[in-house]
Amino acid sequence: MHRRPSAHLVGQMKHSNPDDEMTETTQVPRSGLARHIPLIVILTVAVIGFFALGDYLTFETLRDNREALLAWRDANYWSLAGVFILVYVLIVTFSLPGAAVASMTGGFLFGLFAGTVFNVFSATVGASAIFLAARWGLGEALTARLEASEGTVKRIKDGLRENEIPVLFLMRLVPVVPFFVANLVPALVGVKFRNFLLTTALGIIPGGIVYTWIGVGLGGVFDRGETPDLSLLTEPFVIGPILGLCALAALPIFLKLIRGRRGL
Repeated sequence: MHRRPSAHLVGQMKHSNPDDEMTETTQVPRSGLARHIPLIVILTVAVIGFFALGDYLTFETLRDNREALLAWRDANYWSLAGVFILVYVLIVTFSLPGAAVASMTGGFLFGLFAGTVFNVFSATVGASAIFLAARWGLGEALTARLEASEGTVKRIKDGLRENEIPVLFLMRLVPVVPFFVANLVPALVGVKFRNFLLTTALGIIPGGIVYTWIGVGLGGVFDRGETPDLSLLTEPFVIGPILGLCALAALPIFLKLIRGRRGL
């Protein structure tokens, strides 16, 4: 006696249609590629911008256009502020040349307080864009591999997780860590976004104040036909407090190491 196939079996036969399997197979790579698109766009624009905009985002450009910028600021303050923030965010997001010039421009146009606020906000937004692009792309796969790793890699990963906020603060405060690296590496090793956002917004304030402070005096520098003196960044009264903040950020890490060795 022949039995009619059950509805469940018919459903399985329909689900296993070769055409459907082929469709699913072809869709997976697309979704994988789609995750990488934001990071690919950022890297592509960064390379193009490095060669194409290097001669435009300079102190000379600011000097030649300062009268027009000051007139715009006096006529429509918040319009210029919005354009400035947008341009600064794009510079940071795509790692374009001119971030230092942009920071000093903030001080030149808006003064120490407002300039620092605009600079820090813009840099934080741009850094977050890089972080999220890397996290959606390479970060997920690399984080999964780190989670499954053992040995030395596992110890490094666990150490970072236990000291995530102090390490992120150090990356922001230590002057030798490039800003782009401090944006990209945390995304690839799987740090929490809220910790990244917090340490970025707070950790770049000291450097932001210094660059904005230099920018406040740019008018006199341009009047004398000089270029800004960035040696201020290495002066003891500037670098000293920053190094002190670095030591303060590293203190929890050292305390945990000491307690671990003593078995506390």
